[in-house]
Amino acid sequence: MLGAHGYVAARALSTVTFLSLKLGRPLFLEGEAGVGKTEIAKVIAHALGRRLIRLQCYEGLDAASAVAEWNFAAQMVAIRTAEAAGGADRDTLKSELFTEDYLIERPLLAAMRPQPGGAPVLLIDELDRTDEPFEAYLLEALSDFQVTIPELGTIRAPEPPIVILTSNRTREVHDALKRRCLYHWVDYPTAEREMQILAARCPEAQETLSREIVAFVQRLRTEDLFKKPGVAETIDWAKCLLALDVISLTPEVIADTLGAILKYQDDIQKIQGSEAKRLLDEIRKEAVPA
Repeated sequence: MLGAHGYVAARALSTVTFLSLKLGRPLFLEGEAGVGKTEIAKVIAHALGRRLIRLQCYEGLDAASAVAEWNFAAQMVAIRTAEAAGGADRDTLKSELFTEDYLIERPLLAAMRPQPGGAPVLLIDELDRTDEPFEAYLLEALSDFQVTIPELGTIRAPEPPIVILTSNRTREVHDALKRRCLYHWVDYPTAEREMQILAARCPEAQETLSREIVAFVQRLRTEDLFKKPGVAETIDWAKCLLALDVISLTPEVIADTLGAILKYQDDIQKIQGSEAKRLLDEIRKEAVPA
């Protein structure tokens, strides 16, 4: 299924994804940035015809931002309107203001609602960017697939969403959360699998150029870099080279397009010039049969 929608997965990743869907367990994917963790959620949603709901995590994320917020502006308008009309009693006005008409749904609450086509795919992206209190709050949602809004009570999902959590491992996620999930470390692909990925995502690239691109990126990952290029960068670089009508790598072309695969100036300076030529010569020497 993944392959049919352009996602080339290793057998272990395919297996744990199947088990997550079969058993209804959240899937926790950890790995370096750009190796395809987020993409797998998009592919699953597309393949199953489900809605994708994405909660992008960040430092300081709290329950209100993740679950729901009251539309205070609309509530104030309703209060002013009631006052201008002569005013309703306090209890009646309060009961009218704190209803779902004035509720702004955020990703976690939206994922608990029935969706056309079946339960949605809930992507909790880059969980490691949040703090421990928010992790603790997620335990309720992932254990019982429910969220609590004080004014409305507990809202439980009629059908559990398909939950995928990702982490770039900038910090360790608590064991209590991991225990509720099936876990998989998404590593950089082998050269053979990266060729398959490039063929699926950038089919217009000639095989000779694709092999040079993959070999060069694979060699870059062995260098002492601040941020090694992921698969996403490999695809971006291939598209950049095609836009320039490049048919074969040269040190000059590499120098001109390094910003597509390396995102830090120190890394770019380290690889530019003679170093790029050395790496290119090495991969071409290895490609020549003995």
